[in-house]
Amino acid sequence: MSIADYKQLLGDHSKDTKLNLSSLFSNVDASGLTTDQFYGTALSLVYSLADNELIEAVEEEAEGKIEDNVKTAAKTAASLMAMNNVYYRFLHLSSDKQFGKMPAGLRMNAMANPGVDKADFELFSLAVSALNGCGMCIDSHVQTLLKHDVTAQAIQSSIKLAAVLNAALTARKLS
Repeated sequence: MSIADYKQLLGDHSKDTKLNLSSLFSNVDASGLTTDQFYGTALSLVYSLADNELIEAVEEEAEGKIEDNVKTAAKTAASLMAMNNVYYRFLHLSSDKQFGKMPAGLRMNAMANPGVDKADFELFSLAVSALNGCGMCIDSHVQTLLKHDVTAQAIQSSIKLAAVLNAALTARKLS
């Protein structure tokens, strides 16, 4: 199943989502992201959304365009952010700041060696953090990306992917 096939599953209420999916996936070069960054980010997002049809569609689009290490890093970003976004969102939202002074004690070794370029992994992680609504993680990833000279356009494109893929899943559920 491709993105074009997935769009066919969306109802008439999803015209804008369909247009946005087409725009994003047909204009990868205009996103400011490399091919690895684009598809790695998209995959990390659909793995986080955990919808088999959407995963299948994005994996098919990525087929032959990225190496297996990018797909593995996308899975790593999705699973690590599933943990980190909950923990750090709690620290951010809790009015009791004692928890922020305590060691997290959570293993995150894969972040040090994700198997792809550090900036690529940060983009994957940023998009998932935006999807999961973790402001503390968003700030941290944006700061790191800017230090790695990632453009504002690339950062914005990763968030657009998060927004549109999330909308696509919601539209599918409503169809």
